Amino acid sequence: MYNRRPQSGGYNGNRQSFRRPSFRRNSANIPESHFIKKASGVVQESNHISDVKFTEFQLEPQLQKNIAQNKFENATAIQAKTILPILEGKDVIGIANTGTGKTAAFLIPLLNRAFQNRRERVLIVVPTRELASQIRDEMRSLANSMQIYPTLCIGGSFLRNQVYELQRNPQFVIGTPGRLKDLIERKVLNLSGFTAIVLDEVDRMLDMGFVHDIKYLISLFPQKRQSLFFSATLSSDIRNIISSFTKEAVMVSVKTQETTANVDQDVIRVNGAEKFVVLEELLKKEDFKKVLIFGRTKMGVEKLSRTLYQRGFKVASIHGDKPQSGRNQAIRLFKEDVVQILVATDVASRGIDIPDITHVINYDQPATYDDYVHRIGRTGRANKKGIALTFV
Repeated sequence: MYNRRPQSGGYNGNRQSFRRPSFRRNSANIPESHFIKKASGVVQESNHISDVKFTEFQLEPQLQKNIAQNKFENATAIQAKTILPILEGKDVIGIANTGTGKTAAFLIPLLNRAFQNRRERVLIVVPTRELASQIRDEMRSLANSMQIYPTLCIGGSFLRNQVYELQRNPQFVIGTPGRLKDLIERKVLNLSGFTAIVLDEVDRMLDMGFVHDIKYLISLFPQKRQSLFFSATLSSDIRNIISSFTKEAVMVSVKTQETTANVDQDVIRVNGAEKFVVLEELLKKEDFKKVLIFGRTKMGVEKLSRTLYQRGFKVASIHGDKPQSGRNQAIRLFKEDVVQILVATDVASRGIDIPDITHVINYDQPATYDDYVHRIGRTGRANKKGIALTFV
């Protein structure tokens, strides 16, 4: 636990000195008070795991075997409520927090349908490359020995390889809107033969300006299709998109608590001290075991990562200028605790599920409060407490 933080207030750069938070607005136009909140103990997600066992679903034996090998026994709440209607071919709208098992909620029934009917073709659209890769990896695990292989269509990877894989007519295509649109315009990807579309993290895609791309992709699907939407929120914009492209959709909502409920939030005031020196002092503390640091710019993130490395820290970085292979490797090293610190731009706050992050540090303040919430949501997961600190 970061033991220099009072019930409210922030670290001002002096070992023994704290001041109450100012309510002036910071450079990101977010009230400073929004960065300060004590976690009320650890809030258990009682609705996260249901009483429904996966063996109760009528699934193919090989898929049941793969589920068991992944050590899945009881379905989560979102899985228990969505698997059956998806198996029945219904449109589904799932509203759930990140980390509640919604990826498996749509993968399991879609894999079952694709195994039974080899003509089934599924497009999964997500906001970021990292989330696309994460879904691809989870699908590979669930589809073991089923002869169903996904094709990943994301920027930062070789286009030629993706074109080659698409020419083999894969049953599952997982991608980001920009690369998918590019492949369609090159006449490599034709959506007219697809039977289902999954839009995951719809709210994040709208935040990132993909609304027109989403509408474009859906418009290329045949009228007879299965449409699945998953989002943490349900704004009026999302409702408009959903109402245009679904038919008698089953609405499922298992949102229980805000993802930041288990996060102890505070500010760090440098008050004229060198910002990096204060950061270095924090990172040397024993309880800062697995730290995600956010910077505003790609150049700033790379510079900070290099400087930390030169000072002896085990660190990796991800940002938009880094090749996809480098980003994947950085995430893998952080997940496997080869490095203690991951420095990132906001690309890492969108849907990345890395367990046991002890601290999130906003070295640069986020542009919006929504960005802040997504950043600090990387810690305090799976009924564990996390700490978020913001430099002001």
